[in-house]
This record gives sequence, C-alpha cells and structure tokens, in this order.
Amino acid sequence: MSEIVRPCVYFERPGKKNTARVVEVVMERLNAGDITTVVVASTTGYTALKFAEALEARGGMPPVRLISIAEGALIREWGTEYPSLKAEDKQELERRGVVVADRVAYLLHSSLLDYSEWKFPGPEEMVRETLYAFGQGLKVAVEVALMAVACGFLEPFQKVIAVGGTSRGADTAIVARATYPNHFFSKEKEKRFVIYEILCKPL
Repeated sequence: MSEIVRPCVYFERPGKKNTARVVEVVMERLNAGDITTVVVASTTGYTALKFAEALEARGGMPPVRLISIAEGALIREWGTEYPSLKAEDKQELERRGVVVADRVAYLLHSSLLDYSEWKFPGPEEMVRETLYAFGQGLKVAVEVALMAVACGFLEPFQKVIAVGGTSRGADTAIVARATYPNHFFSKEKEKRFVIYEILCKPL
C-alpha cells in the first residue's frame, strides 16, 4: 500500500505572528507542482502582500495564481471599519498580479436566522461551528475557498491551497477541492468540498 508523507506544522498559539511561517509552508507545498491557485483571506491586504512577495521571489513553473478575499460588509457588526481594504493597498496587490475580491459577502454567516429573535440552527451555522472545532483559521480557509468560487474568481472542483487566520494574519493552510457552496454536501461526490491536507494550524 502506497503512502505520501508530508509534514503538518502546528503553532503553539493562533494569530498574526505565524504568517511568515504559513507563507513558507505554502511555498514548500507548491513545490510539488500539482497546485496552481492559492486563495488567501486578507482583511487589510497584509497577508496577501506577504504571499505575493513570496511568489515573486519564488519564480519558477508552473505559475501560481493568488486570490485575495477581503472581509464582507458584515464586519461592521463586529466593530471593524468597512471596507477593510484601502484603495491604495488594493491597487498595490493588483499591480503584483493578485486577484482581489474586496466586497464579498460571507457564506458561513449568511443564514437569515443568524441574528433573528427565533433561533433554529441552519446548515451554515452547523458547518461553521463544526469547522471552529479545528480552529478559526480553518473555518476561514474553507470559507474563502467557497467564496472565491461563488463569486466567479475561481473555477470550481479544482485542488487549491486555502489560507485563513485568527483575527489578523494567517495561521492555517489547507489543500482542498474548491466548490460552489450549494455543492458542499452534493450528491455528486466529485463536486463536494473536500479537505485533502492540513498543512499547518494552531494547536
């Protein structure tokens, strides 16, 4: 029976301080040559810029497409300025060839009952809370992969690296099959969302 042995990096604590190491882990995984798209959650553009710089320094083939997903308007409900990505930072990312999605609605916070006076758990909440069991960064990584497909920035059903974080920066990276949100539990198994590998995450 064949096997593939790849390391998974665990961080003692979540947060922005892990960003540089996440970038290194992702660059190492890209060397396998089977993945050509990285989707990154980037509220202010900081994380996306770090990845863009690393990809520029890496060079080589195959070329890698970088998609940056900024926060949706709901972020205002959590006390954060919107839009979170300033125009000049968006321009800098685009100058470096990054595909920037800066006004994309959240998918796992989209239930009509999320803030209602009647509380019935919907599928978005159940998926969201299950993913939180692995850490906020993993939930975010899954969500941005779905958002990229839902908004037309990424073709569905392909293997990508998705990166998320806890509050700011990056602390989690996964290899996943990206799909449309409504195919998450699809009866067509080849269209379902799949996590193939966890490259790094906080303990």
